[in-house]
Amino acid sequence: MYTVPDQTGRRVVVTGANSGTGREAAERLAAAGAEVVLAVRSLEKGEKARAEIVARHPAAVVEVRQLDLADLSSVRAFARSIDRLDTLVNNAGVMIPPTRITTSDGFELQFGTNFLGPFALTLLLLPVLLKAESPRVATMSSGTANFGRIRFDDPQWSTSYSASRAYAQSKLADLLFATTLAEVATERGWSLRSTAAHPGYTRTNLQTSGRNLDGRDRPPIRRTLLPSQGVEQGAEPLLFAAADPAAEQGAYYGPSRLGLVGPTKRIARLPRSARREGVREPLWRLAEELTDTRLPGIAGERPSSTTSRADAEGNRL
Repeated sequence: MYTVPDQTGRRVVVTGANSGTGREAAERLAAAGAEVVLAVRSLEKGEKARAEIVARHPAAVVEVRQLDLADLSSVRAFARSIDRLDTLVNNAGVMIPPTRITTSDGFELQFGTNFLGPFALTLLLLPVLLKAESPRVATMSSGTANFGRIRFDDPQWSTSYSASRAYAQSKLADLLFATTLAEVATERGWSLRSTAAHPGYTRTNLQTSGRNLDGRDRPPIRRTLLPSQGVEQGAEPLLFAAADPAAEQGAYYGPSRLGLVGPTKRIARLPRSARREGVREPLWRLAEELTDTRLPGIAGERPSSTTSRADAEGNRL
């Protein structure tokens, strides 16, 4: 079992921290000494998770704050409430709702919750993160990113809808975001480290809850013959990406056995879908436009070629 390095003195935000890999990551970060903020949509579920963590680790410092990544007003309110931060763990997400659902801002639910919400949250928190000595952002992607493509002609799936393909698009977008942010940080000389991870085939409520997001009660997805693992193992790539000193800038981490289960290993080569030319910059510009967020400007700094001229204006809260 992976041992999280000492996190004493670090303040960490974990999104989607009341269940699944987020809940596991939050507990292990808190047990390692981090001050952990459980960023959750349901305060009731967040408080339950907090109570469980503190019961197991009485010295843990854990607080609960509300965050709905499917509502940009909630994202902005949450970002305004954070005045100190060392690590942001973009974990929360939704998976394969059977019918097309939209967020409060009119985005397709998976694209909005899995990508646009974390994109906006990260950029809005960057001014606080960059004050930390060694800031980090770890973003959860998925092995399904291998099969995704960004549909620039219809990223919201408004003319046709495929739940699985929309999910793959959102997780590919997460991976592209994490690697692009790493390049931006390097270009600008920031100490920020941006990494990505995927959990392989980890058994969580994500596989079942998404099927009922439209209000219908459907049976769980049938088990496959593929090997699977629990959250204790499945959270390890994300924990490594978020906390390990050996985690490298822009690197992508996942399970070592068939990319599905087992200890964490470095994914040395990004999937072809994440290496395709002419995707990252247009995706970044699209996310900026849709979320109305920009990279923070630094006096005397020229905007990165990765983003638009408006980047130098800073975030608009």
